[in-house]
Amino acid sequence: MREHSGERRSGYGLENHGLYNLKDIYWTLTTPELYEQAIYRREGILTHLGPLAVRTGHHTGRSANDKFIVRDASTADKVWWGEINKPFPEDQFDALHHRLASYLQMKDVYVQDCFVGADAAHRMPIRIITEYAWHSLFARNLFIQATPHELSRHVPEFTVIDAPRFHAIPGVDGTTSETFIVINFAKKLVLVGGTSYAGEIKKSIFTVMNYLLPPKGVLPMHCAANLDAAGHTALFFGLSGTGKTTLSADAARTLIGDDEHGWNENGIFNFEGGCYAKLIRLSAEAEPEIYATTRRFGTVLENVTVASLTRRLDLDDDSLTENARGAYPISHISNATRAGRGGHPRNILFLTADAFGVLPPISRLTRAQAMYHFLSGYTAKVAGTERGITEPVPYFSACYGAPFMPWHPKRYAELLGRKLEEHDVPVWLINTGWSGGAYGIGQRIPIAHTRAMVNAVLDGRLNDAPLKTHPVFGLDMPTACPGVPRELLDPRNTWRDKNAYDTQARELAARFAENIKKYADDLDRDLKLASPG
Repeated sequence: MREHSGERRSGYGLENHGLYNLKDIYWTLTTPELYEQAIYRREGILTHLGPLAVRTGHHTGRSANDKFIVRDASTADKVWWGEINKPFPEDQFDALHHRLASYLQMKDVYVQDCFVGADAAHRMPIRIITEYAWHSLFARNLFIQATPHELSRHVPEFTVIDAPRFHAIPGVDGTTSETFIVINFAKKLVLVGGTSYAGEIKKSIFTVMNYLLPPKGVLPMHCAANLDAAGHTALFFGLSGTGKTTLSADAARTLIGDDEHGWNENGIFNFEGGCYAKLIRLSAEAEPEIYATTRRFGTVLENVTVASLTRRLDLDDDSLTENARGAYPISHISNATRAGRGGHPRNILFLTADAFGVLPPISRLTRAQAMYHFLSGYTAKVAGTERGITEPVPYFSACYGAPFMPWHPKRYAELLGRKLEEHDVPVWLINTGWSGGAYGIGQRIPIAHTRAMVNAVLDGRLNDAPLKTHPVFGLDMPTACPGVPRELLDPRNTWRDKNAYDTQARELAARFAENIKKYADDLDRDLKLASPG
């Protein structure tokens, strides 16, 4: 066994994770060193102006059905078990861990010792052990890098072992397929195998933080965050495709982070040290900050089409996947803060891409409505986003991140409600989806209009705006907003067939009501009154 150290290495050996008889161990290599390794091993190619392009095979997104949490004495009465948080037996985890460790014998591995959590009080040392050099670069980009001094003393509190080429045997290992993501909170260990999609590494650590922080009174959030010149923080919640990363990366504001944050007694702190942005049909005009990262050394491009001769990118080509992504350190965003922290939010925005074209482009929520929509976590999927989807489909993900929330969703909603009340934070619902009709008939709301609405919220110009209540959803809609046509603000006005709009709105409200039934026994009176319809 040979050990290579790009920077100072920890004395906490891999035998502590059950790994023995490895070939070469590459400890916390720097970005250039990982480039060399990835290209030498033909894991990726160098593209125009410096990004590293890789492909992830048939897994171009998360394998939600293959994720498990070990059920043991520490988790049995805490985790909200069900379709999302599926239990995994302790003995089968141990057997799978043993088989994975045996597979890695006499193989090279890459280790990144880093941190998650920008707030010192909740900062956790983690270790990412990978089979691929580019996965190690992904982890280096996405998490908070340690200094050489910190590396020499680094003892991980949670570890991910990631081996894409190792496949489970469902009949032996108790998995649902050859792919697996299994989290063991007692052993502070995550096993990932059978998938080259690097997002599993990031989201498994997010799940860990979502489990550990609520008992400490800290709200973990699937949201972006940024600051204005006066240091006022705004939060952007939203599922994939709603514009969370795009709208938070604003040249006029300072980016805290694009995806995962905590809210504690001091304010907001980023979990990560990088960003993981969707790149398909990215526009240099509409999203200049993110677009610039696709032309920077250090960025990892997943499943982006690259011209074979010129090595130039085609961000409009979705032949590989709609989920083409870029992973880059937050320092690639010129107006980002390296501190990763901000004060208590002055505004919170819930983003939804309503493909049915019935939700208002902007509305102000009461505290009860905010908790209701937080529990609902609504957006819509449109044709092409997933195999088999040919028309708009409503999609609800509690807390705007249900796949990563081990506790019952109401626990997170109650934490949010307490913080909203304590800090008197206004909450707005922004529809970045369709207007004038459903997907295929209407038009997507122009991003320039959405930015105008967001800016009007953040600079206070809508604080005293006259409001009109939506007859179906009960949402308070501003009747005027600078830079936005008045007729756009009431979605019914944009439909030619008003009766068709009314029918569609009632149908979507019924979907909300059906979805919330899973929490019906737990909803208090105010939340029930906040239900549309």
